[in-house]
Amino acid sequence: MRLATDIGGTFTDLVFVDDATGEIGLAKTASTPPAFSDGIMNAIGKSQVVPGAVEHFVHGTTVIINALTERNGARTALVTTLGCRDVLEIGRANRPDIYNLRFRKQPPFVPRHLRYEVTERVNYKGEIVTPLASDELTGIADRIRAEGCQAVAVSFLHSYANDEHEVAAAEKLRQLLPDVQVTASSEITREWREYERTSTAVLNAYVRPVAAAYLESLEAGLTERGFVAPLDVMKSNGGTATFELSKQQPIHMVESGPVGGVIGAAAIGERIAERNLITLDIGGTTAKCSLIENGEFKISTEYRIERDALNAGYPIKIPVVEIVEIGAGGGSIAWIDQGGALKIGPKSAGAVPGPACYGQGGSEPAVTDANLIAGRINPSYFLGGEIELNIHLARQEMGKVAGPLGVDVDQAALGVIRVVNANMVNALKLVSVRRGYDPRDFALIAFGGGGGMHAAALAAELHIGKVLIPPAPGHFSAWGMLMSDAVQDFVRTRLFRSEPENESAIGEMIAEMERGAIQYFSDAGYESEKLSLSRFLDMRYHGQEHTVRVPVDSIDSLEMNERFHALHERAYTFRLDSAVEIVNFHLTAFVATPKPKFKRAAPVKGPVRIKSTRDVHYDDWGLLTSAVYERDTLGPGAVAQGPAIIEEPAATTVIYPGMTAVIDEVGNIVIQTGAGR
Repeated sequence: MRLATDIGGTFTDLVFVDDATGEIGLAKTASTPPAFSDGIMNAIGKSQVVPGAVEHFVHGTTVIINALTERNGARTALVTTLGCRDVLEIGRANRPDIYNLRFRKQPPFVPRHLRYEVTERVNYKGEIVTPLASDELTGIADRIRAEGCQAVAVSFLHSYANDEHEVAAAEKLRQLLPDVQVTASSEITREWREYERTSTAVLNAYVRPVAAAYLESLEAGLTERGFVAPLDVMKSNGGTATFELSKQQPIHMVESGPVGGVIGAAAIGERIAERNLITLDIGGTTAKCSLIENGEFKISTEYRIERDALNAGYPIKIPVVEIVEIGAGGGSIAWIDQGGALKIGPKSAGAVPGPACYGQGGSEPAVTDANLIAGRINPSYFLGGEIELNIHLARQEMGKVAGPLGVDVDQAALGVIRVVNANMVNALKLVSVRRGYDPRDFALIAFGGGGGMHAAALAAELHIGKVLIPPAPGHFSAWGMLMSDAVQDFVRTRLFRSEPENESAIGEMIAEMERGAIQYFSDAGYESEKLSLSRFLDMRYHGQEHTVRVPVDSIDSLEMNERFHALHERAYTFRLDSAVEIVNFHLTAFVATPKPKFKRAAPVKGPVRIKSTRDVHYDDWGLLTSAVYERDTLGPGAVAQGPAIIEEPAATTVIYPGMTAVIDEVGNIVIQTGAGR
């Protein structure tokens, strides 16, 4: 068996696949913050999986992002080059809220009194200008110890070009502070940008003790239950890494959970020859969007946490699958702002107390309450009937929104759905229209517990003609983790003009990185002959600041430049005759792992059966009596005409009037919206 678990803000999901039969098992339990591993153990117990039969375990978690956003990481110090103590605080001059006269920068994770300088200097070429004064580190270590720091980040100027000083300083600090976890920036990234690189090292150091304690606790719990399989963690770049490596570089887990859904979507698209997809993952706390073009998802090293319209956020310069995330999940709370406008999120009711209809003490109206009032959720069939939803509580709390708006409760619920849909449309545009992609050229694949309820309306708004709801959408991110490989990204900054005379130097740089990748995977216990490599270059016009990532098949500067021109024009609508520069070399190395095989959906004998009917509100179409189907009774070729509802234990799919849903050969619900080209 192969088993994956995914911790969300509201629920913890588990998926296991029996390699012998191809059968898939599912379990869903409430998340258990702050002891998240308890939720995993609950899900394992509920699934009744035999631990000794599991050959591979993959885990996706929100522990790292939670530690950062909730500020419950370790007391951390920073050791940096003489004169660079305030790089972390100076940051960048960009002000997202440009007209805010009361603007305040977000405070750094390491206060000034815990930032220490050491004499050393390397220039941008990697040449040593001032030797490392390693004797100064003894006094610095004494001060760090006295301050009670549990973690230290070391980030020296230009260590991306030459990390000799940084590695030596980190090693000495480990000797002087054996109980303190030390992170060198060059261990995490070799990409330039002093502030971003320092921020990344600091944030990795900040969460290392938390990650180590969490993974050790989880490992001990799994071992106690009888698991002997290799234990891997889902990384933000779409690959996996061992528990041991993840304890050292936990910052790679910052988007651990959401990425699984993108991987699963790419696998589904490959299977059904639908290689251009926009993904929509609506969970209990957030909605997440991403884009897959020609079967490949987008990777960026420009990721920031806590970035919004008012704040620049904190940069993390590691490869992350490009995901736009907004506070628009089932638990997102509806509220009225000072101007009397209806707002949704980002605050969420979470797992405890949950939306008002859970009956666990939730006292604010949430998106799930609105969908229940609109008739889109069956109150007796939530999580297959495990939770009986209370529509009276939902209507009672929705009155807090209805009153100020001067409407009745039913209209307020529809208003909540409209606003949350508008927020999601904007998020979908951020990954498509705003990046030069026409949504009409893509299918929308929706998953998460709420994906099917909103997807058809969003697709129609964006003129997307096809919507896919995969099997078990409420567990889809966990299933996607089983489709991932062991992946590591290597990024190096080295400036070259993209010209024929530099081709040999460019080739040698790539060859050097490939040798490093082979060594990395060899040290991790993988066979080098199983290693696959993908090469990219971050390129720009001479004099520009921003870059475009260009895939590289051969070291031919003319071919690389033409690819760059085309990609630049699509992203920014123009091309120039200027010289082209290479800024970063990006190598993605991976070892393929065995994956679950797609099975043809089981045929269902006899005609399509209607489970029941109920009145559902479809916004502009009004309240309509709708056929309700049980998804398990719909085999390949089954057709449902809207208005209709397709229910399953962990999700509901809403099919609007005029739309048609068909079950395809692997069990996807394929909704033809009638929009598109």
